[in-house]
Amino acid sequence: MSKIQMSTPLVEMDGDEMTRIIWKSIKELLLYPYIDLKTEYYDLGLEKRDETHDQITIDAAMATKKYGVAVKCATITPNAQRVKEYNLKQMWKSPNGTIRAILDGTVFRSPIIVKGIKPLIPTWKKPITIARHAYGDIYRNVEHRVEGPGKAELVFTSENGEESRQTIFDFQDKGILMGMHNFDQSIESFARACFNFALDCKQDLWFSTKDTISKKYDHTFKDIFQEIYAQEYQDQFEAANIEYFYTLIDDAVARVIRSEGGYIWALKNYDGDVMSDMVATAFGSLAMMTSVLVSPEGCYEFEAAHGTVTRHYYKHLKGEETSTNPMATLFAWTGALRKRGELDGLNELIEFANKLEAASLQVIEEGVMTKDLALISELTDKKLVSTESFLLEIKQKLEGMLTH
Repeated sequence: MSKIQMSTPLVEMDGDEMTRIIWKSIKELLLYPYIDLKTEYYDLGLEKRDETHDQITIDAAMATKKYGVAVKCATITPNAQRVKEYNLKQMWKSPNGTIRAILDGTVFRSPIIVKGIKPLIPTWKKPITIARHAYGDIYRNVEHRVEGPGKAELVFTSENGEESRQTIFDFQDKGILMGMHNFDQSIESFARACFNFALDCKQDLWFSTKDTISKKYDHTFKDIFQEIYAQEYQDQFEAANIEYFYTLIDDAVARVIRSEGGYIWALKNYDGDVMSDMVATAFGSLAMMTSVLVSPEGCYEFEAAHGTVTRHYYKHLKGEETSTNPMATLFAWTGALRKRGELDGLNELIEFANKLEAASLQVIEEGVMTKDLALISELTDKKLVSTESFLLEIKQKLEGMLTH
């Protein structure tokens, strides 16, 4: 069988620890034998980011703007312990945060549904997609440690020199301060991305903030969404027989738990970060969560929604066999390949991505799975396998699909 030819490269961003090992195995076992894989490669492993003063992350984001589709492995966002462990020059920022800021995109995260694994919420029958604003708030914050009494002020100086001041707090002792920002254009891009995604999926769109408490910051999000919806999308939503509605985040959480799923839930940056983990876990596993960043210009960056699986990596370094779930990383690749095929008109590439996903789901549904899934699967006849054995089972299933 001749390899599928690609006309435009994908931007490939390699990562860290166990997911880096899985990344390599997926390419060698499931991609290289079937696709003449064209990628523009960027090593976003922590050592390379440190070596390049994180310029390589910026370069990868700019390449995504150029080529339109990227696939990213999970990466380490270093804390103080990681700085010491890797002997880093500094505590580098989250690569995901840097890429999201450059692309000004919205992150859409959806669970991978598979037979035998029921959600922990009994009412959930359909996937819930989290739409997360990917710019600003605490991810671009400025922080200050207050060491003694004094007055904290919020000061804004306009271009013409006019100044406004508000007292934040009169400190009598030690404390902490944090400043956050966002801007209208980014919020507008977020809103349009959510409305467009809802129309593409033909699903209702929910949006929630805490505008009753944050009467300017969160209320601005609410107002921009409502204005764009009324002016640009309301007729389209009504024609598609889908609904957009806004509600407070605490009300939304209660509604989500009681719902049957099957909608898109749009959230600010931090809220989306937390709630996507909650939804993923309640549906089964963070390793069963797809994630795609969509920019206003129509660029796509696919990634796994989980971290680098550090504990398994240290076992791997000791030569021990691991049973790490590669599904989210695999679906990052299939998502990117499918989108590349759609943009370039390569039906063969689209079909391959679809068959690879189907093969991986069939393997699990036939009872062959990694340890994390075996612990939550309701199937009676389960076979627990290592990561490599799991990928080999998928390969065998895929080859059967490709020859028929």
